[in-house]
Amino acid sequence: MAPRPVGTVFVTGGSSGLGSAVVDAVLAAGGTVGVLDRVPPKQDVSFVEVDLAEPASVVAEAVERLVGLVGAPTGVVTAAGTDACGALVDIHPDVWERVVRVNLFGTVAVVRACLPHLEASRGTVVTVGSTLSLRGMSDATAYSASKFAVRGFSHALAAELRGKVGVTLLIPGGMDTAFFDGRTEQYKPGPDADLNDPRATAGTVVTALTQPVGSEIREMLVMASGESSWP
Repeated sequence: MAPRPVGTVFVTGGSSGLGSAVVDAVLAAGGTVGVLDRVPPKQDVSFVEVDLAEPASVVAEAVERLVGLVGAPTGVVTAAGTDACGALVDIHPDVWERVVRVNLFGTVAVVRACLPHLEASRGTVVTVGSTLSLRGMSDATAYSASKFAVRGFSHALAAELRGKVGVTLLIPGGMDTAFFDGRTEQYKPGPDADLNDPRATAGTVVTALTQPVGSEIREMLVMASGESSWP
């Protein structure tokens, strides 16, 4: 069974961090990329600006604009994500809810909008969870809640789309990206933290996207060998 071509892949959050590394990995594998993000990517790829916290109708419109630019997707990677660190009572409700809107509702809206295209090609969705999809952490209620929900959504979606569209849940550990920038020191990785190179994590995404039709990777945990948040 030969691997599938990587095809045309839509990447949310493709302008930074893991998303940008996924863009590079897909391009290196000979694929075509379209990015959905609030800022343009550094790579010369098709791009549509969208805030994934917006209503699903706005996100769906952005997806269709991207289809018009680059063609129908055969793969989708939902790498966009945000966080709000602090005790629950100290985080403004609007800020807390935005984390859930971006991480969960944004993921669902993009996948929903792409499904007709993915069913036509028997394509693959790669959702991005976190080690905080597996256990909660103090001062991370919004992020933990959203990523637990992404995991549940992914499991249910895989069952719903069995034989039609592949669904892979990626659970990455901490990575050396700008995700931790702007936090107070107590919420940043310590100087001895073992963070994974996002390029290594992105390589596993390409593996999921290129599985032969009928073979699917349901869940992947990818992290630096010294990751402290798992098991």
